[in-house]
Amino acid sequence: MIKKFFTLLFFLVYVFAVKAEVVENIVIEGNKRISDETIKIYGEVELNKNFTESDLNKVLSNLNSTNFFENIEINLNNKILKIIVEEYPFVNQLIILGEPKKSYIEEMKKLIQIKSKRPFIKANLAKDVEIIKKLYSSLGYNFAQVDAKIKEIDKDNLDLLIEIERGEQTKISSIKFIGNKDIRSRRLRDVIASAEDKFWKVISNNTNLSENLINLDKRLLTNYYKSLGYYDVKISSNIAEINKAGNADLVYSIEEGTRYTINKISTNIDEVFDKNLFFPLNKEFKKYIGDYYSPFKIKKLLEELDRLIELNNLQFVEHNVKEDIKDDSINITLNIYEGPRNLVERINITGNNVTNEDVIRGELILDEGDPFVNLSLEKSIAKIKARNIFNDVSYEINDGSKNNLKIIDINVEERPTGEISAGAGVGTSGGTIAFNIKENNWLGQGKSVGLEIQADEESLIGDFRYTDPNYNFLGNSVTYSFSSEKNDKPDLGFENSIITAGIGTSFEQYKDVKVRLGLNASHDDLQTEDSASAALKKQNGTYSELLGVYGFTFDQRDKAFMPTSGSIFSFSQSLPLAADKSFITNVLSSSFYKSLSENVIGSAKIYLASIDGLGGDDVRISKRRWISSSRLRGFEKNKVGPIDGNDHVGGNYAAALNFEANLPKLLPENSNTDIGLFLDFGNVWGVDYDSGIDKSNKIRSSTGIAASWLSPLGPMTFIFSTNLSKASTDKTESFNFNLGTTF
Repeated sequence: MIKKFFTLLFFLVYVFAVKAEVVENIVIEGNKRISDETIKIYGEVELNKNFTESDLNKVLSNLNSTNFFENIEINLNNKILKIIVEEYPFVNQLIILGEPKKSYIEEMKKLIQIKSKRPFIKANLAKDVEIIKKLYSSLGYNFAQVDAKIKEIDKDNLDLLIEIERGEQTKISSIKFIGNKDIRSRRLRDVIASAEDKFWKVISNNTNLSENLINLDKRLLTNYYKSLGYYDVKISSNIAEINKAGNADLVYSIEEGTRYTINKISTNIDEVFDKNLFFPLNKEFKKYIGDYYSPFKIKKLLEELDRLIELNNLQFVEHNVKEDIKDDSINITLNIYEGPRNLVERINITGNNVTNEDVIRGELILDEGDPFVNLSLEKSIAKIKARNIFNDVSYEINDGSKNNLKIIDINVEERPTGEISAGAGVGTSGGTIAFNIKENNWLGQGKSVGLEIQADEESLIGDFRYTDPNYNFLGNSVTYSFSSEKNDKPDLGFENSIITAGIGTSFEQYKDVKVRLGLNASHDDLQTEDSASAALKKQNGTYSELLGVYGFTFDQRDKAFMPTSGSIFSFSQSLPLAADKSFITNVLSSSFYKSLSENVIGSAKIYLASIDGLGGDDVRISKRRWISSSRLRGFEKNKVGPIDGNDHVGGNYAAALNFEANLPKLLPENSNTDIGLFLDFGNVWGVDYDSGIDKSNKIRSSTGIAASWLSPLGPMTFIFSTNLSKASTDKTESFNFNLGTTF
């Protein structure tokens, strides 16, 4: 750089003494790789041109900007323009050693300035080393060592070796929250992605201190607070000094600000539109006025607005939201106006090194030649993001070949799409283990492939799923599944093996309504115990069936994660298409949520299930209904309902009703414990034969306390319950605990 400065200074002194001359000859010296013609083109040098001082200065500036040359000298004398250059050494190979992950190496090569088969600019080397260190720091390797070595091949060529010792990732010793007056830290730990380093999370990446993970945490915390009405919340992070053991304390500082309610919602509609078309919005407005502000509620309003625009086939409609704060409330205005009447000339997609372009284009609502509508573009981008195979999806809108044409440039940043998780638990009802491996972008085609294995003392289940989102079945994805299940239930009097293969699809039919369709084929090998009753032994045998399955879900919760208001309703039914024994199965569930006060979140849940035989067919024990211990607490698992001798055999019908009150501020913050109260009702009843059967039509009920504690051994749940009503044959439990986690 110093050499360049003096060369430039020399040149400036020189040119001021030079008068304008016509260049009749050009002489270039010192170039070995760069041709004379290339230098002339970049320098904008041409014969028979009258060169002034300014022109010569421009030639030098142009050649310097190429970064081809370490030194340049220019002089004009006797109509001969002489250009003497000294080329930078050439990087023959850029070799990165010590990093086992190919994806990290590729990312480094993208970020640094020095490249293979390019000139070597030494001044960039120190910058590139810092870039690599910063990259490793963002991934949690805060003590990574980066050493750059130059290996000269000859005077003009070299190899650059970058040796890396990334060391161990920094672990998060503790996570603390400061300034959270209204929201408990225990709740905030459930919101963020980062986790404290505990022995039961031995293979979790979320315990590594990473800049990327911290930034994600701050976004999650911000979104969570805003969803509760804290419009002005500010989140910052601080990392305590990292010790030699590679541990650090992570602290999030929170300025909660005011909690705002929605005072008024109105529309401002452009005169070109019929205002009556948007009248249904008023019904939606009434749902939220007086409630706490939430971006999710605004999103619901905009989704309803978009639905009306599509329903009425309106084009070139654009909208935005204006939010005016007054005291502790917010006035919301939806501005609806006509946008420019532009058309889409072309859509360019970049960044998809692995993912096929068709996968991305398949999610686009608008196409080349369509009217350009911001709404359609935003929804298209949202659909691409929903694929969950990209870290980021961005776009630019550029002018096309004509005034009314637009070019859309979509850039995607691909993410690692493989997932692996495991889990283990122990409780009063026994132990469980689980393992899951999944790839969400198989062969770059946006297809999902996954395998899950679960095991406990009575069951071993393996489940394989393959989802093809590109299959053109009514424009929806199709999922193929195969599962194998082995059950040994001596307390219920039977064992069986079930193999199931299925195909299904799901799609959003109406606002907030998702529909499911499928076909399932299964083979059940059922064997009863020697001690089972004669009636049960009659069920020994193998059974095959082909079922048609359909269902729908109506979801109006304010958010899927820890909802505080709204409801969700789900129904499914299976119909026999071909079967040795034919049954119709129905399952209905619904949940309602409401914030009863600042310190109480209430919920009510309903569960109904039935199975009915056709043509006089008895329902075999392996297909009967049960109530899980999470729906009817205070009773042992599968120990409620009809019994045959000493065996609980389940029933054709099951029902449960649950009332819960979560008390997030009942115990001190440092207890790391959440408390809830519950009241459960439920029953299992109905069998197809009478011999020795206790039909147990009595309604069961229980009440109690549920506690969740983040213990030094791992997350633990405790249930203390008392039975309000039961049958004499039921097996009850007043205490239940579980210890376990997934990672």
